[in-house]
Amino acid sequence: MRVTVLGAGLLGVSSAYYLNQLGHDVTVIDRQATPAAETSFANGGQISVSHAEPWANPGAPLKLLQWLGREDAPLLFRLRADMRQWLWGLQFLRECTPARTRHNIEQIVRLGTYSRDTLQALRRDIGIAYEERTQGILHFYTTQKEFDAAQAPAEQMRALGCDRQVISADEAVRLEPALRHIRPQLAGATYTQEDESGDANKFARALAQQCEANGVKFLMSHNITALRELGGRIDHVEATDFEGRFQRIRGDAVVLAMGSLSPLLAQPLGIRLPIYPAKGYSVTMPVKDASMAHQVSLTDDEFKLVFSRYTSDGSDRLRIAGTAEFNGYDRDLNAVRCEAIVRRVEQLFPGAGDASQAQFWTGLRPATPSNVPLIGKTKLPNLFLNTGHGTLGWTHACGSGKSVARIVSGLAPEVDFAFTGMTGTPIAGVIAPATR
Repeated sequence: MRVTVLGAGLLGVSSAYYLNQLGHDVTVIDRQATPAAETSFANGGQISVSHAEPWANPGAPLKLLQWLGREDAPLLFRLRADMRQWLWGLQFLRECTPARTRHNIEQIVRLGTYSRDTLQALRRDIGIAYEERTQGILHFYTTQKEFDAAQAPAEQMRALGCDRQVISADEAVRLEPALRHIRPQLAGATYTQEDESGDANKFARALAQQCEANGVKFLMSHNITALRELGGRIDHVEATDFEGRFQRIRGDAVVLAMGSLSPLLAQPLGIRLPIYPAKGYSVTMPVKDASMAHQVSLTDDEFKLVFSRYTSDGSDRLRIAGTAEFNGYDRDLNAVRCEAIVRRVEQLFPGAGDASQAQFWTGLRPATPSNVPLIGKTKLPNLFLNTGHGTLGWTHACGSGKSVARIVSGLAPEVDFAFTGMTGTPIAGVIAPATR
């Protein structure tokens, strides 16, 4: 078949790769000049199956109330006259029950484990390099209450095959000596040895090159304006190229992998996707004192930040990313939030990074209320979804790409996950029943 993939980020490129592997003629369309130039550009770098507890959990409503009005809050809702934001927020609250949280963790872990295995197989098969580190991920807690609350989710993840071990503060410092500075503040930690980290942007660009070598066509600097339906199917994609020329791109199937922009293209077709942009921030800075810098990828629970380290070609740098700001499609950098991240880095690892050379970035992560992504079929038989991955796009990229490629090809996915449009496995929170 001729398959058109909309979006050249991590999810779009991985979809294109696996569709091509199954023998399809694939064209990828993206408004940017290069692949992975938006949400995949400067994310936190973690392949984190263990980061499976969704934002919507029983403790979230109280935290959100406490954080209201704080410019540096880890999770910040800027209430707007935006019905989509309010509907998303109501769905988010419905996902905060213990039962829904357990269900969502199960979905996220299953897809994450499969995706991590798929990434590792891809790395072996084609030798792709992206500054990967396979030292695991250490999730540390600086309050006893949060550490205690982590026990049950960690136990559930272990039961699902994600070996997230609960460890003491002393063991955490042994695994990552850079934490010694805050040892008195550590309540404990969890450690997942199988988790990884790496440069998502470098991975996506390298995989795009592999796709091109295999015959995949990339239409970059093409602004997608509409999906046109005819006879109950997608007839063509409308776009304008970098010179403003109008184009109609036709294919047998379309995969929608445009992150936060996905619901804007789907809505005119009568498909309402429960995705709202969550603006995330990252800081990248050169390592100043290697003895103070972390080696293991870290997650700071209190401030909702993740820490990775990239070393290649004589460059040694830290990447710190996280927080979420729900403020529509605004992409402006908020200086207060940027400074809060730098301040936290200095508290944890004083002198490790050169803050005077810090580079700041923000991107819109496509968040569903449940944190469970939307992958699979829609009510239109030739329109497929691979979107809504929130903060876990890098973690879930390969598994999602391979799964949607199999679904497009009429094959069963290899993982037990609630794919959209598949019999008996609806995704909670999709507003239009026709998309289930």
